[in-house]
Amino acid sequence: MSRRARLGTLGAVLLACTPLALATPATPAAAAAPAPTTPLTVEEQRLTGPVPQEILRRSGFDGLTAGFTRGLGRTRSRAEAERLVTAEGRNLWRRAVDRAQGRGPDGGDLSRDDDRPLYWARLALTRALHEWRPAFALDERRRAELVAAVERTSRGQDSIELPPGAGVKRVVITGFDPFQLDSDVRRSNPSGAAALALDGTTVETPAGPARIEAAVFPVRWADFADGTVERTLLPHLRPGPGRVDLFTTISQGRVGRFDVERTNGAWRGGYPDNLNVSRTGTVPVPPGIPTVTPQPQWTTTTLPYAAITAARTGPFPVYDNTAVTEIPAGGTEEVHRADGPTPGSTARAGGGGDYLSNEIAYRATLLRDAVRAQVPGGHLHTPVLQFGQGNTDPAHGQVTDPEFVNNRLAITAQIRSVLAVAVGNAGRS
Repeated sequence: MSRRARLGTLGAVLLACTPLALATPATPAAAAAPAPTTPLTVEEQRLTGPVPQEILRRSGFDGLTAGFTRGLGRTRSRAEAERLVTAEGRNLWRRAVDRAQGRGPDGGDLSRDDDRPLYWARLALTRALHEWRPAFALDERRRAELVAAVERTSRGQDSIELPPGAGVKRVVITGFDPFQLDSDVRRSNPSGAAALALDGTTVETPAGPARIEAAVFPVRWADFADGTVERTLLPHLRPGPGRVDLFTTISQGRVGRFDVERTNGAWRGGYPDNLNVSRTGTVPVPPGIPTVTPQPQWTTTTLPYAAITAARTGPFPVYDNTAVTEIPAGGTEEVHRADGPTPGSTARAGGGGDYLSNEIAYRATLLRDAVRAQVPGGHLHTPVLQFGQGNTDPAHGQVTDPEFVNNRLAITAQIRSVLAVAVGNAGRS
């Protein structure tokens, strides 16, 4: 998801709530004017296209919206709505994980490992929330909180459960939604697919069994500025019996290769996100989040990159990527360096570029340093997931093909192997 990799390859308007002047007792539906709907997001507007609808239909996720909408229609208070959206978000995440891991019915002929049904089904739920006209007063801020609850729960961000004790190693990984959908709405993201395939699984490593827990993040600048990464990871980086033994953020990177990104930069390069919004500037640290002061321009991986790159983990080569782009101390021009930043320089791109993959790596490792968590952590870029020959034209291509599926399965399998090597060599550079 780096900017360079993409060439190869997430004031409130209050509603009038004055009670109506009635001579007789009001029913709950008449006590307040129904809240109007709110504008759909750019992501939600893509949902009605033929490709998203086909993906939902061929995965069995197309029927979720009707039941969710009926449930919303039965709610008579904001508290009831909160309980509903939280339960439905968690159910969606669990259903996507179960499907990816072979539990329950297929629900359609789309490959079980596919991450796209979760993405589009989540948007169907948030769209239903934006279009909902409740029978009680609901201002924009409260509606946004309900949408945020669906986002958080359906991404696995609130269901990371790491076992305590010394008998098992604890690993957290993160993936991303599909992106660059305006150029090809069929896109899948192998990092999101791996998160679904590996969540809650245990892998054997040279250091013993390791339990993997996963979450997925949006490709949207605003969510990152609001602290979604830090809120998800902080409880698992603080001292305690359930603290992680290793973490890695994961995203799609370059064609035909994995990269362990050595250095992460504190710079947003501005490439449009899934809302077609651009942001350029220093990565903002949310208020109330532990951080390092003054904010550093660079953070560094503590993953055992030498062991990872030396191991035979799968069909794709794995590189220790040390490149960055900087403005040297005292300089004004950007300089690309193959061997990392120089002292006092200003970041313009980490090894993972200047997009949200670099940013999640920077945020996660900055948080690691802020709470002084002496655990291996960093970022892993996967190969670009490509459609097979004869299926590359988004205007006429199919939503899937055998090569597309096989490559995604191979990437997930190699991520599992990389994690086993990383856990077995934790503490080594």
